[in-house]
Amino acid sequence: MGVLSDLVAAVSSGAVEVVDLTAPLSSQTPILRLPEPLGQTAPFGLHEISRYNEAGPAWYWNNITTGEHTGTHLDAPIHWITGKDGADVSQLPARRLIAPAVVLDFAAQAAAEPNFLLEIKHVQAWQDKHGPLPTGGWLLYRTGWDARSRDEARFLNGGSTPGISAECARWLAETAPVQGVGVETVGTDAGAAHSFDPAFPCHSFLLGHDKYGLTQLQNLARLPPVGAVVFVGPLPIVGGSGSPCRALALVEQPRRS
Repeated sequence: MGVLSDLVAAVSSGAVEVVDLTAPLSSQTPILRLPEPLGQTAPFGLHEISRYNEAGPAWYWNNITTGEHTGTHLDAPIHWITGKDGADVSQLPARRLIAPAVVLDFAAQAAAEPNFLLEIKHVQAWQDKHGPLPTGGWLLYRTGWDARSRDEARFLNGGSTPGISAECARWLAETAPVQGVGVETVGTDAGAAHSFDPAFPCHSFLLGHDKYGLTQLQNLARLPPVGAVVFVGPLPIVGGSGSPCRALALVEQPRRS
């Protein structure tokens, strides 16, 4: 129990900070809008059952309605046709829900060009400076887009949102040792990814290679480039293609002299 006791003590003392990467979930949470006649996801809804009244004099509770891919959420391999024979969200190994993470910060570039795409050369340049991507870990891609998340129009931005090029998505899926990619935008793909070859390459390549997507993250600016550990808690929905989740990061703080 020594290692776990040390972790609890470090969190309690503040030597390890817990950073919440999760966007609040409400009826105002932005959702992906697809062109007709494609099916649409439902926005989050909270429906009161009782609140200290005749329907339940001593308790308050609600029913909820939501899509699997609403708010901060995890994409399981089965979400995409390339991973249709893969795992649903209830089948994801628990050990893979706790993993190291690195942060690639391209917020300045995305601020200057909303359609900015992460390329292989960007990742390789980052590795030259910070070291290799973590085996079995997360590549978290910071664009500053979380600052827009409380305004759906600005967040969706008419389909102009940053993402990852098709070549880079393939490279991350086939060559990089990471288990998935996390982003601040509504989905792992760029807003213009419907026009890429293939369309929606992050979904197509990553999920087709038993890797995951993690979206609508917050507070990546509070994480170091290297050294954070991320905990992801999706609901184990049997047959589910994904789930809203709570995402937390542990970040070791510098020792005080």
